Amino acid sequence: SLVALGVACLAAAATGCGTKIGPSDTVSQGSSASGWERAASMSQRRSYIAAALLDGRIYAAGGMVGEIGRPLATFSVYDAARDEWTQLPQLPVATRAAAAASLGGDVYVIGGTTPAGNTAAVWRWDGARWTARAPLPAPRFNHVALSLGGRLYVLGGVDSLREHDEVYVYNAATDRWSLVTRLPRVNHAFGAVAFRGEIWVIGGRRGATILREV
Repeated sequence: SLVALGVACLAAAATGCGTKIGPSDTVSQGSSASGWERAASMSQRRSYIAAALLDGRIYAAGGMVGEIGRPLATFSVYDAARDEWTQLPQLPVATRAAAAASLGGDVYVIGGTTPAGNTAAVWRWDGARWTARAPLPAPRFNHVALSLGGRLYVLGGVDSLREHDEVYVYNAATDRWSLVTRLPRVNHAFGAVAFRGEIWVIGGRRGATILREV
């Protein structure tokens, strides 16, 4: 089932650093918040990154740098055991404000904005190379992607003209997207997680209104 959502936005800090929180109530490396610990910095400053977790590693794809928002093709992976980032082959197209998720041992980078404009493109990283998969039914950015029950879900977002409420589901076996439901209302720039077999949507934005709905 789907639970209606509100506003949480993930972006890299201006310093390009990573920050993590652990179960202990300790402060390290000058952190001002109990339980937070500084992780290794990325190789460059980036915001509007698409991030995914796969096999205990964090993958960070694309993003942008500078006030004008130049899209990036950077693709890197973080190993928590070594506290280090490794650069991987770049995205086929520089992309910012995409969404990413893992499914079946692969990382998918979905939609976003490229130097040519908003895109519906879907790229799959299989650990060795990038391959194009079936595109979204329409371009999206500031959307959310997650995996649940062996499927990929893409929720909400915006395009050049309007905000959206569509929820699309992807079947990797058939390489096909389909409209499965809609959010209770249009939403973008929100957070979402799969929790107890459900999709939870948190905060977001609708027009000029910043949301607190969950």
